[in-house]
Amino acid sequence: MVAAEERSDEMEGLRLIRAFLSLPPDKRAEVIAFVEELARAHVPPEEGAKVSPR
Repeated sequence: MVAAEERSDEMEGLRLIRAFLSLPPDKRAEVIAFVEELARAHVPPEEGAKVSPR
């Protein structure tokens, strides 16, 4: 059962990558900026100090 779940997660990841790569460059940039913003929001302040700002 775990192997089936892992394959399902892997397939979903591949679908997301394919969808991302099918976007035009300006939309890809928007997605990257959005994900970076989410990542910064979830990093504790002491760890965020190590990350260089954009």
